[in-house]
Amino acid sequence: MKINSKILVIAGSDSSGGAGIQADVKTITTLGSYAMTAITAITAQNTTGVMSIMPVSNKVISNQIEFSAKDIKPDAIKIGMLHSKGVINSVIKSLKKINAKKIILDPVMVAKGGKKLINDQAIEILKHKFLSKADLITPNIPEAEVLTNSKILTVKDVVSVGNKLLNLGAKNVLIKGGHLRSKNMQDIFINKKEVVIFKNKKISTKNSHGTGCTLSSAIATYFSCGKTLKKSCEMAIKYVNHSLRTQPNLGKGHGPVNHLNSIRIKRMFR
Repeated sequence: MKINSKILVIAGSDSSGGAGIQADVKTITTLGSYAMTAITAITAQNTTGVMSIMPVSNKVISNQIEFSAKDIKPDAIKIGMLHSKGVINSVIKSLKKINAKKIILDPVMVAKGGKKLINDQAIEILKHKFLSKADLITPNIPEAEVLTNSKILTVKDVVSVGNKLLNLGAKNVLIKGGHLRSKNMQDIFINKKEVVIFKNKKISTKNSHGTGCTLSSAIATYFSCGKTLKKSCEMAIKYVNHSLRTQPNLGKGHGPVNHLNSIRIKRMFR
């Protein structure tokens, strides 16, 4: 199978494999691209929650980004967990050094079990220094609420908050609608020119660990291969939905999705 593109992921590690760097690598690989990584933090977690978080030093994060990109030039960048002000500033500097293109930012703030993954100072830096540097940001509703100091209860609220994020400097926004009380899933893509609502039947399952990481990595993969951002969002949402429908039901808590749903094993390897 030919490698379609190269993607550098900057995010935290999930020891249980369902989210974070592990979910990113699985997603990018199964969609036919090559994943490189810069780990920002090492977490000890499983499907029931996060036990501990060990930050990686700013210098080591910068070294990972710059040394990898010096050798293998990424076609897109996917950014996840950035837990502190220092990390965010280091990542911004490194991305400028490598002349990064096609940046997808997933502003990870809280783990599925409720553990906070970013401090308040970092949130402010993210808002005022980083949103404008990404081609797309992909917050879920709680994250969008934190970034705009708003409350979201309806689709109309989502659109309003999306416009607030644009005013903060974001170029394109995809707000994930999983927290809305509705039978249908409504993910909303917003920029200065259009508002697009991707409607799908909501899949009822406790096995949704890593959906945000998976979605943003899938978007980065499609975008790196030449799809428009809007089309990349549409295709990535389909990939995540199929991952949810075919989830492997692992663990006692919020289990992972099925990242392998798009894999077809050739006869010679069976």
